[in-house]
Amino acid sequence: MNTVALRAQIQQALAHEAESGALANQLQAQLSKLHPTIQLPTSDARGVLERFVAAYIEQVPDVLDAANSVAREAGIEAQIKPVLQLAEQFFLSPPSVMEGHQGLDALLDEAYLAHRLVEEVNDRYITHLGQPLIPLDTTVANLIAHQLIGEPFANQLDEAVHHAMQGLLDDRVFHQSSVQDYRARLSSPQTLAAWQNWPCLSRQLGVELGLPA
Repeated sequence: MNTVALRAQIQQALAHEAESGALANQLQAQLSKLHPTIQLPTSDARGVLERFVAAYIEQVPDVLDAANSVAREAGIEAQIKPVLQLAEQFFLSPPSVMEGHQGLDALLDEAYLAHRLVEEVNDRYITHLGQPLIPLDTTVANLIAHQLIGEPFANQLDEAVHHAMQGLLDDRVFHQSSVQDYRARLSSPQTLAAWQNWPCLSRQLGVELGLPA
């Protein structure tokens, strides 16, 4: 994993945004068009969205490092690492569908790809082990990012994730004895305590999905 390069790229994009304000202007234009299920505080709505996007992007290297560590502990690093490296490559060598996107705007797309990829891995873990690989709940955050990116482009990114996952994580991986041994440790007090550092991302940032009033 080369998350050092990811972190450097993210810092460059944050510096670019501080100078240009390009994403801030884009978000301001979107405020009146957001889906009514996206709930924002009445004051500083744009600021909350800006902080959400920055944190959503900045969390990718941490999530990839944590996922790699957990996979190593579970004894399936060889199977999980190609998936995580693919998420990393979405940043370092983005697919052609992202051409023309710059700064935080581009990294939002790339972060969405990476988070969605980890979400797919988590879904497979839950199916087979009853627990996610990484307990950071990005489901709502991903839905919000999908809205911010907008359709049909976000749907194209979802399709890219779907194609990327095909053949990368075979169900037979989860029947290995090392994985079953890890499953027994998932509910241990030590594991549960460690996972307290990974709250629901969207709730942590003050952005929620809910039924409009």
